Amino acid sequence: MHDAPLPRLVVFGEALTDFVRTGEATWHSVAGGACWNVARVAATLGVPTGWGGAVGDDVLGQEIIALSRAARLDLRFAQVVAEPPLVAMVPQLDPPRYFFLGSADLAFDPARLPAGWDDACEFAHFGCISLVRQPLGAHLVAIAERLHASGVPISFDPNCRNLMGADYPLLFERMAALASVLKISDEDLRQIYPVLATEDALARVRRLAPLATVLYTRGADGMTAHLADGNRIEQPAFAVAVVDTVGAGDACIGGFLASLLRRADAGVGEHVRFAAAAAAAACARAGAHAPTAAEIAALL
Repeated sequence: MHDAPLPRLVVFGEALTDFVRTGEATWHSVAGGACWNVARVAATLGVPTGWGGAVGDDVLGQEIIALSRAARLDLRFAQVVAEPPLVAMVPQLDPPRYFFLGSADLAFDPARLPAGWDDACEFAHFGCISLVRQPLGAHLVAIAERLHASGVPISFDPNCRNLMGADYPLLFERMAALASVLKISDEDLRQIYPVLATEDALARVRRLAPLATVLYTRGADGMTAHLADGNRIEQPAFAVAVVDTVGAGDACIGGFLASLLRRADAGVGEHVRFAAAAAAAACARAGAHAPTAAEIAALL
């Protein structure tokens, strides 16, 4: 791997372990984290991808590194640190309730990234709780702003969680203004702009990122791609037998970026359709599944 070219896509942000309550005194653990999920999706679909984040030097961190290796992520970007692992305790799934413990993610050190990575990077993705956990968030916003200034396209998915406080809309708008691709769900939009009607909130996002492709996702109701030229593409959700929707949004944006990087000559409508199929394929399997190209092709 160390002799391989540096990756075309780098995804920055958290990897963690979800502990989901399954009974009165039982929990089920599964490796996850929105940003790490996006990276695994893109890598599984054949895009050379680095995941820039930190995990603990414990059994949970070891599992994340092993799964990263299995997904063919570029491990030069992953950092293993002597800190307690980041875990999400999920006592209830419907409606979801969770809280976070641990600090390994906060030890991520941008100075340890491989030399020349930013010159090779063709797209960088950011999002979720990594941007509001300090000092990690400040490091990642600085990386995003530096990449944007040098002409590297930025992808952003707010992926709102209960850690996002009253000051989050300002951070969202700062990141949105950098984005060439911005994925936002109906739930994200309501949390960020609770007093605005949907169309007004979307219009505000468009003004923040006038040149971006904005993917507005609505779960089973499909998604709308708002394009820089003012046009829209309506994409229905693919019909699948849903096992769960965990990681569907991550598969959507990971699939979109993979399609964009692998088929630069295809129209944006094709990329949007591929992203919708990736999201549906993720829903057909338990957990944050990184769908294969064959699974997506079967739906397409």
